[in-house]
Parts: sequence; C-alpha cells; structure tokens
Amino acid sequence: MRVVVALGGNALLRRGQAMTAENQRANVKIACEAMAEIVRKDHQLVIAHGNGPQVGLLALQGAAYKPDEAYPLDVLVGDTQGQIGYLIEQELGNILPFEQPFATILTQIEVDRNDPAFHNPTKPIGPVYEKEEAERLAAERGWTIAPDGDKYRRVVPSPLPKRIFELRVVEFLVDHGVIVICAGGGGIPTMYREDGSLAGVEAVIDKDRAGALLASGIKAEVYLMLTDADAVYQGWGTPEQKAIRHASPHALAEMEFAAGSMGPKVQSACEFAVATGGIAGIGQLSDALAIVEGRAGTLVSKDFKGIEYA
Repeated sequence: MRVVVALGGNALLRRGQAMTAENQRANVKIACEAMAEIVRKDHQLVIAHGNGPQVGLLALQGAAYKPDEAYPLDVLVGDTQGQIGYLIEQELGNILPFEQPFATILTQIEVDRNDPAFHNPTKPIGPVYEKEEAERLAAERGWTIAPDGDKYRRVVPSPLPKRIFELRVVEFLVDHGVIVICAGGGGIPTMYREDGSLAGVEAVIDKDRAGALLASGIKAEVYLMLTDADAVYQGWGTPEQKAIRHASPHALAEMEFAAGSMGPKVQSACEFAVATGGIAGIGQLSDALAIVEGRAGTLVSKDFKGIEYA
C-alpha cells in the first residue's frame, strides 16, 4: 500500500525540550525507527512533517537583523524543509538497506490570497513564553500572540492548502521506489498575484491539511497523522473520555474537537476518507505500523458505520 505519514511536532522536538540539533536528531531517530517498520512490510512511504519550533527559531534569529534584512516566513519554511529532510533521510537511511533511495522535495503549496485566515492568525510557531515576555515581544515585533497551555506563543495566518505544485514529481519518485519527504511544515505557502505571477506569503499552512491534500493527490491508500496521543478521544480531559477506534467521516463531523490540536487532524482525516475512499489513521508515533494494520489508533473510513469505541 501507499502510505503517507504526517509527523507531528513531537516527532522532532518534545514539549519543553531545548531546540538543539542534538535533541532534534534524537527525536527524528525515534520517528524513523517507527516508520522503518512500515517500509519493511513492503509499503510505499511518503513523509510530511511539522516545523513550528524550527521556523519560529529561524524567525527569532532573523529578528537580530534590521527589519528589511529579515527573511519572510515562506523562505524560512523552505529552509526548514531542507533541514528536517536531511535529518530524516540520514536517520532513516541508517536503519534501512543502503540500496533504498530517498529524496527531499522543496514543496510549494498554493493558498488563496482571499483566505479569511489572513485576518485571523491562529497557527503557533516558535518557542513558548511566559505571558509578560510574550506581550513584550509582541509589542516590539508586531506579533500576534495566543495562549498555549499555561504559556503563550506567536501565532501567524494558516490558510487552507489548494494545490501542491510538485505533486507530479513526488508521484514519479514514489512510483520508482523512492521514499519522499515533502510538504514539510505544511509546504511553502505561495499565492498568485493579480498579475498572474506566483509569490511566497507570510503564513504557515497546517501540516495535517497539507498532508491530506498530498495523500489524496498521490492516491495513497492510507494517511497517518502521528502525534503524542494514542487515539482520538470523545470528551477528552473529562472523566467520561472514551477512545474512538473506528469512525465514519459523517459521525466525526457531528462531534467537536479542540481547534488547536485534534480538530485539524480529525477534519483532515475526514476530508481524505471522503475524497479517496481510503483510510485515515490518527495515533501515536510508536504505533505507526499497528495503525496501518488496523490494530491501534483511531481509523476513519467511509466503510465504517457510526462510532466504535476502543
């Protein structure tokens, strides 16, 4: 089967960890060990990933320059695609046979310049701050900030992905046995100007939605969103919480999930399942192969009826 995996931020940097190259490499190695199990079962693998901490760090480094010298977010997303793709290629290559080819594709994704997200920034990037420090930085740098647990983070627009420009290249490589890392950080956000030219835009696309578009575009049978939760829960955080094992897109659409965490994953799972007839899975990194085989996580498919709990 053709499997697209979207790695959550915890696969690259755990909450509270220092944003060092050593920590990122150690976490990527763990993620690659889980994904290697999918490849060993003779499934085709395509990898997407988040980049919130990494792109935020680069933006902070850019703040040390004069305002007109700082690089925009679209360029920084491209930087992180190369950085993270390199780590994944190397660590996965250290596990799988030498003959296995890899490729990291700088991936541009089109967004609508009239997307309402540009008027309502919600996507967190960069490190977490105490409230007082976050407010000071927001005032100094013109940021929008929002709560993240008991801390605060910078938030930027997160428009919906419309088209992946490198899709044919990705599909060609996968057809020829290449493990592809692409759509990193949700893809490089680009949009058409009024004169018809393509340009980058100051935004970050949600990587789960970009992954769903990617998985649909390359006709994947399975789309996995791997995070630090073992499943999607109804009533999360309450005494009545229940893990969902199987669900139809229609049944999930009638339920509410946290907008900043599980909500986009559930929406992306439903979109993929409806568009392709394939199976979307949500669960923890260590269960990657088990989710593909239907033994763990939450699975979403048009073939399921209603909700089945674990």
